[in-house]
Amino acid sequence: MSEGGRGSSLAFGQVVIGPPGSGKTTYCQAMSAFLGRLGRSVAVVNLDPANEALPCPCALDIAELVTLPDVMASLGLGPNGGLIYCMEYLEANADWLRDKLRALRGHYVLFDCPGQVELYTHHQALKNVFAQLAKWNFRLAAVHLVDSHYCTDPGKFISVLCTSLSTMLHVELPHVNVLSKMDLIEQYGRLAFNLDYYTEVLDLSYLVDHLASDPFFRNFRRLNEKLVEVIEDYSLVSFVPLNVQDKQSMRQVMQAVDKANGYSFGDQEHRSLEALMSAAVGADFHFSSTLAVQEKYVQSQDKAVEEEVMDL
Repeated sequence: MSEGGRGSSLAFGQVVIGPPGSGKTTYCQAMSAFLGRLGRSVAVVNLDPANEALPCPCALDIAELVTLPDVMASLGLGPNGGLIYCMEYLEANADWLRDKLRALRGHYVLFDCPGQVELYTHHQALKNVFAQLAKWNFRLAAVHLVDSHYCTDPGKFISVLCTSLSTMLHVELPHVNVLSKMDLIEQYGRLAFNLDYYTEVLDLSYLVDHLASDPFFRNFRRLNEKLVEVIEDYSLVSFVPLNVQDKQSMRQVMQAVDKANGYSFGDQEHRSLEALMSAAVGADFHFSSTLAVQEKYVQSQDKAVEEEVMDL
């Protein structure tokens, strides 16, 4: 892992980013277990100095270097300012990180990152840390988690698209956007369009038209149209749906990430994957029902329309 050393072996992994509450730590835990069953040696690295209640032990924890409560108490900073200071402190102590990562040589590494959005949209510290990892022969993909409940609110979904695009351009890593908590999406409300409309980010003009039906957003139609134009002009944002409890969903995300960071698995892992998927039957296989959730909405809407017609 020498800096710029050609003879050093490559290391692969993921930097797991996204807003607070999007499920980053849960994803790292689930993906670590999933890859472990395939035969990969996986190590989870916690880079979130505010993450004190870790659900499982980490191979490396930034708390050994700096913690958010200590920074807030000693410097009189708030949570946001303290977190930015922690990331700048990590950047300034990159040698500490490099020395600790040497012990994880040969592992596939999952970096659990903080949830402050500005760290990925315009602040430089964490971006520079990722650049250092690349110099140490890490081949990383950014896995950007977004809570799927944003799909139920067109205004919020446009905001998420803008944030995802800004993050992709700023972080400068191969990028996989993920709609997390798909198993809970039915609890958030009805979707205005089919699920693939949101995952593939299809013609967003329909979303603007849908927003125009709201008296509040009607006043901001031109602004929404311009935001949509920016998103569509770059044509970079799409999403992979994720339910961490479903093996096929985890497999889909894993394959998207492996393609992004260039990881190619051997015959043994391929056989392990086939065995794992063949064992996923019955109640353990929910992914198709997750993707079909919009069909329930459409049916329920049609039924409601029929009842209204009958009443007339």
